[in-house]
Amino acid sequence: MRMQSRVIGGVLVATLLTQLSACGTLFFPDRRGQIEGKVDPVIVALDAIGILFYVIPGLIAFGVDFATGAIYLPEGQSAQIDPQLLHQSIGADGQVDPLKLKAVIERETGHSLPLDDPRLIQQRGSLQQLAAYGLHPAA
Repeated sequence: MRMQSRVIGGVLVATLLTQLSACGTLFFPDRRGQIEGKVDPVIVALDAIGILFYVIPGLIAFGVDFATGAIYLPEGQSAQIDPQLLHQSIGADGQVDPLKLKAVIERETGHSLPLDDPRLIQQRGSLQQLAAYGLHPAA
């Protein structure tokens, strides 16, 4: 009986320690020190799960993430590109030029993607997908 209570106590202590150490602060330590910005929905969801299971540690996680600034998305980063800019990467034959696409992505997002990687899997889209982005097939 005594061993069972020690195991339960150990699991409870480990669980509370993980919840007390705020999700955003653990996952994104480089974001600490931000004062404002857009709130990261992933971190909010993880902190909310903490509130769902353990109210006080979940609230502490929210407090720590807001106090350290780890809950905010990094300033100036985006994951979207205007579809009109993607026209630059389509050749005269209607095919996407990987080098031009890489240049557009690098210029707009600041990230260099390895589009020449042999592990890259390319998928073809449908005419409906092109129309949704305002693109017209040239072939």
